[in-house]
Amino acid sequence: MARTIAKDYDEKRVRILKTAASVFAREGFARASMNQIAKECGISKANIYHYYDGKDALLFDILETYLSELRDRVCNLHLGGISAQEKLHRIVFEALLAYEGMDNEHKIQTEGIPLLPPQQQDVLRGYQRDMVNLLSNVLKENAPRVFEGDKAKLRAATMSIFGMLNWFYMWNSKSDKLARESYSELVAKMTLNGIKGL
Repeated sequence: MARTIAKDYDEKRVRILKTAASVFAREGFARASMNQIAKECGISKANIYHYYDGKDALLFDILETYLSELRDRVCNLHLGGISAQEKLHRIVFEALLAYEGMDNEHKIQTEGIPLLPPQQQDVLRGYQRDMVNLLSNVLKENAPRVFEGDKAKLRAATMSIFGMLNWFYMWNSKSDKLARESYSELVAKMTLNGIKGL
């Protein structure tokens, strides 16, 4: 007989994911245990195994949930009818908004992705690649002659922008929407005009 899904199944799953992300970020994936995660969730170890059969499955669900939602949020922005400069600003700002409250998930993706099976890594890197491609295309739109025929330069510029965004949480993780918008504007202006354009 099939197990009945509890009414609060999704709510518990989200709590497990958030708690596990916190434990993985604090302890490191290798040192963290399912017992520790269950304890911090306030549920039994047996209960957590109703959701995940081990740490690897839990790690993949954390990263798959985080990166797929981030990709959807950034790549589904409505960018029609606005300038290339405004497209850049909107992408950067939306990414910063999406990062809010996701410090643990953001931190563990660097350590976590290489620990997963290749097929799962491909799924997660696909989400990242979609965002990189979107930003790359907008950069080309802003400066077609700069990047024409030079994929290496375009990739370096694209990843440099993500670098500025990805480390934002380290020194400004508690920043509000206004601060994130201000920083996104700085990143966009610096990208388009250099520091003299600030």
